[in-house]
Amino acid sequence: MSHFLTINAGSSSLKFAIYEAEEKDQPLYNGQVEAIGLTPKLIVNRNDEKTIKKVEAQTAAEALMAIFTFIKDELPDLQISAIGHRIVHGGIEFEKPVKINAEVIDKLEELSPLAPLHQPHNLAAVRASIAEFPEAVQVGCFDTSFHRGHPWVNDTFALPRRFYEAGVRRYGFHGLSYEYLSAEVVRRQPELEKGRLVIAHLGSGASLCAIRQGQSIGSTMGFSALDGLPMGTRSGQIDPGVLLYLMEHEAMTASEISNLLYKESGLKGLSGISSDMRALEQSNDVHAKEAIDYYVFRIQREIGAMSAVLQGIDAIIFSGGVGENSSYIRSRVMEKLDYLGFQLDEEKNKAGKYDLSGAGDNKIYLLPTNEERVILEAVRDQLS
Repeated sequence: MSHFLTINAGSSSLKFAIYEAEEKDQPLYNGQVEAIGLTPKLIVNRNDEKTIKKVEAQTAAEALMAIFTFIKDELPDLQISAIGHRIVHGGIEFEKPVKINAEVIDKLEELSPLAPLHQPHNLAAVRASIAEFPEAVQVGCFDTSFHRGHPWVNDTFALPRRFYEAGVRRYGFHGLSYEYLSAEVVRRQPELEKGRLVIAHLGSGASLCAIRQGQSIGSTMGFSALDGLPMGTRSGQIDPGVLLYLMEHEAMTASEISNLLYKESGLKGLSGISSDMRALEQSNDVHAKEAIDYYVFRIQREIGAMSAVLQGIDAIIFSGGVGENSSYIRSRVMEKLDYLGFQLDEEKNKAGKYDLSGAGDNKIYLLPTNEERVILEAVRDQLS
């Protein structure tokens, strides 16, 4: 019996799932290596059993090898016939999943400067998978694909046209998550099939997506995975004049500015304490409070912008590591959105219910994302 493996390499964790090749939705095993580079541990779930062990994983490649070691040691009879990969950036060319070969890898490598926290890790996972399972079909699934139908005004910058034609445009990210969540909420709430949704994917990376009738029409992320909301270590939206100032008056190089914006900013930079929301919520430091205040303010501001894009919002869906696990952040975000017709039920929120809606006209939902399911379906489509 053959099996499919899905690999989802993020900026701070690497998730995986193993499925039987037949049309079955539930994985035999799933889990992740989390806190890569800090205190990494491998978590493996099977049915209701959970195994946790410390591993040596300072990089995504080392995290993947920990997963491969688990598979070979604990599941020696497993026959991996296909591997599906989350790849953050597909650029202009890759609008849907593809089988990966050397030519595809070379093209995706050229996009690494646009997603330096993710693309190199994604491609390292692809190369390691090819080396470990040379007979398996490798399938790439792109976070940018879900957003490729944006209206032109949401896809361009006010630069000379030649830059747009060369690929300098708003791509949007977290597309695999948004694809799953927008379909899942409609499966549960069929009345929202033609609805106006704002999905908040809040984790180490964070963004909002405006969705109408299942189609992404706006995203807070743009040309790179830096734009929009503040994140764990990423700045989010910033005046480009600041970057010019840093170059001209602080004599910072492009490499130094990249490191600042991607690795030293966001919650980590504002608080001076941590990029982890859990640590900030538990801290009594005023800078931790101010970091959270800014984070919440920017989410509220961008929800207002998404309302303008959609001409109203019928439902807000929270997901991602922070969105799923922090009732405090959900409460803070929703506390000033009553003008849009939303009211949060605090008891449901603290209990982590699916439907968090209070007496307001519009709906609030909490949904765990499942990018692995989207990758699985793409693998099956490529092999059919």
